[in-house]
Amino acid sequence: MAELQLKSWRFRVEREDDWRRLEALLRKAESQSASALTDEEILAMPVLYRSALSSLSVARATSLDRGLVEYLENLSTRAYFFVYGARSTLGSRLQGFFARDWPQTIAGLWRETLASFALLAIGVIAGYVLTGQDPDWFYSFIPAEMSGGRDPTASTESLRATLYGADHNGLSVFATFLFTHNAQVALLAFALGFAFCLPSALLVAYQGATLGAFVWLFVNRGLGFEAVGWLAIHGVTELFAIVLAGAAGIRIGWAVAFPGERPRLEAAAAAGKTAGVAMGGVVAMLFVAGMLEGFGRQLITLDLARYAIAAGTAVMWGLYFYWPRRREALDGAR
Repeated sequence: MAELQLKSWRFRVEREDDWRRLEALLRKAESQSASALTDEEILAMPVLYRSALSSLSVARATSLDRGLVEYLENLSTRAYFFVYGARSTLGSRLQGFFARDWPQTIAGLWRETLASFALLAIGVIAGYVLTGQDPDWFYSFIPAEMSGGRDPTASTESLRATLYGADHNGLSVFATFLFTHNAQVALLAFALGFAFCLPSALLVAYQGATLGAFVWLFVNRGLGFEAVGWLAIHGVTELFAIVLAGAAGIRIGWAVAFPGERPRLEAAAAAGKTAGVAMGGVVAMLFVAGMLEGFGRQLITLDLARYAIAAGTAVMWGLYFYWPRRREALDGAR
């Protein structure tokens, strides 16, 4: 025992200065930032880290005291994350997400996005046709208590007033319902995707049916052009968000149903990671849609201006997600 303690003491004396210096540099970087280190200190860090690893290896091999081994393990771990770990600010991470991660992920979901868009279109057609054949279908898609009187029993003039903000209370109630409903559909379409895609598909189709019933009501009163503009000013962004959320849910459900050569859990985890990135951006899209809905749609009452904004947002999202990005630009964003 005495001989072992002597070896441990000599080992400390010979190398402790380097450990203390490494610990001091780590403390300085952790309490302030890496930029607080001088050029000489930054260059010394990898050398001191390798020295600490070497000391740890010797301490383990020669069975030196446990306290010394634990100290060197902790010191080496801290130094490892400084030398090899990613150090980025919140701003740079957000920049990387919006400049690279999110658009790349959405572009990679193009098959699922097309499927989700097809489901939405089928729902629109079904809702329009069913409500046209029997107006009672309108209440199946849009509850009477949430429509604020904007239903088949309303007069044409009251419907027109809704579109141009003459009835601010009714407009606010119905607009709030639409946004809340659409946001819930988007989140549920993603969250329920694990159930073999079926809930996601049904939710997206149901959202389309709601839209189809609403459009039929106004078309039936000769207000179709005006109603579509009223919806489109924010609907392009909001409906695209729903389509993308449905695509994310479909990606998860498809991986669960058809994992391929990978284990089902592993395939679902990989799909969930991709879908999670997509949904992070969908939340931002819903926020943008809410801003357009809360301000732009009520302040802008010219039909052509509404359509122009809708077309502008459609082009903006299309270019943002699907315009080919040069590899050099992507590498630079990293």
